[in-house]
Amino acid sequence: MPSFKSMLILLVTVMPVLAPGTDAQAQSAAGTTITPFEIAIPEQAITDLHRRLEMARLPAQIPDTGWEYGTNSQYLKELVEYWRNEFDWRQQEEELNAFDQYMTIIDGVAIHFIHQRSSNPDATPLMITHGWPGSIAEFRHIIGPLTEPQNYGGNAEDAFHVIAPSLPGFGFSGAPQERGYNPERMAQTLAALMQRLGYERYGLQGGDWGAIINRIHADQFAEHVIGLHSNFVLASPPEDPAVRDAATEAEMTARTARQAYMANEVGYQQIQGTKPQTLGVGLNDSPAGLAAWIVEKFHGWSDIDQQSVHGLDAKFSKDDMLTDISLYWFTASITSSARIYYESRHVAMQEPLGYVDVPTAGAIFPKEIYLTPRRWAEEQYNIVRWTPMPRGGHFAAMEEPELLLEDIRAFYRSLR
Repeated sequence: MPSFKSMLILLVTVMPVLAPGTDAQAQSAAGTTITPFEIAIPEQAITDLHRRLEMARLPAQIPDTGWEYGTNSQYLKELVEYWRNEFDWRQQEEELNAFDQYMTIIDGVAIHFIHQRSSNPDATPLMITHGWPGSIAEFRHIIGPLTEPQNYGGNAEDAFHVIAPSLPGFGFSGAPQERGYNPERMAQTLAALMQRLGYERYGLQGGDWGAIINRIHADQFAEHVIGLHSNFVLASPPEDPAVRDAATEAEMTARTARQAYMANEVGYQQIQGTKPQTLGVGLNDSPAGLAAWIVEKFHGWSDIDQQSVHGLDAKFSKDDMLTDISLYWFTASITSSARIYYESRHVAMQEPLGYVDVPTAGAIFPKEIYLTPRRWAEEQYNIVRWTPMPRGGHFAAMEEPELLLEDIRAFYRSLR
C-alpha cells in the first residue's frame, strides 16, 4: 500500500486548475499543472497516533528541575495526554482547509501551498515563508487579516494576496530525492512558483529559514521583488572596524546576551546538520519524541517566563503547537525537513550572497535567537524600515501576530 505522502504526490496530476490571472495557453504549453488540494488525514493515521501516544514511555526527571536539561517531563506528559485525549485534529484540519490550497511540481518536487486571494483586486501579492520547526500552520491566524484587513479592524487598501508554501521536504510538499536541496535551490523553487502563479511583482516575508531563503530570493530575483520583510535579519559582522563599532551599546548588549543564551541551544543544529537521518529514526517513530523535540524550541525561543514549567501557556495554545507538530507527524516529514541543515552546511551556493538592493524591513523581536545591529544589516541589505519590538521571540506570527501584522502593513504601505 502506498504511503500517505506518495498518494498526495500522485494527486498532483489530477484535476488541473489555473491560478487566477494565469494565461491558460501559456501554462498548458509549459506543461505545468496546478491542482486543488485538501488536507484529509486518513482516520487510521489518527488512530495509530493515539495508540502510539498511549504507549509512550517518558523519561524520569531530576526533582526540582525545570527545562534546563531539555523538555520538561511534567509539561510533556500533560501535552501528550492532551494530544491523545482532547486535541481535535479534525477541527484543526477544517480550519486549515478554509484556505485555498494547491499542489504543483517544480524541479521534480511536489510543492504544496496556500494561495489565498483577497477580495481587493489591487491587493499586493505576498509570499510568506516558514522555517524549521515551523509550517504553514504558523500563519493561520494572520492570513485572514492579511487578505481581508477590513474584516479585522484594518483598511482594505492594506490587503494582500497571500501565498504560503510548504518548503520542499516539509509538510505536504514532497521530499527531494537527491542531494543538494539547499536554501538557494529552495529560493529558486519559490521564485518559479510565483512565476507559475502569474505574479511578476510581489513581496516577501518570513522568519528563520524562511528569512534566509527570502534573502536569496530577493537577491537573485530582485526584478520581481517589491520588498523584503524579515523578522529574522542575519548579517555578518562588518570587516570595517568603524562600521562594526557603529552598533549601539544597547544593540551589542542585546546581541551578546542572545549569543550567550544560544550557546546552550544549538545542539539541534549540530545533529540536524550532520546526522539528520539518525535523529529521524526516533522522531519519525515516536510522536512523544517528536513533540519533545519541537516543543522545546517553542519554549527556548520565545518571550516567556522560562523558569515556569507552564510558561509556554501564556503565549501559545496547545492546539496551535500540536497542529504544527501534527503536520510533521502525519506527513512523516521531520527527517526530510531536518536535511535543510545538512544541505546548507555541505552544499555551497552557486551564486554568493550579494547586497540586497530590494527595500528591506526588519521587525526585531527581543527574544529572537540571533540579533543583528541595524548598522551591520545596512551593509548587506537596503534597510528602509527597522522596528525594535517591545516583546516577542522567534515564532512571531504565532506569538505576537498583531505586532507582526502591523509592521508588514506599514512597510508595504510605504512602498505603494
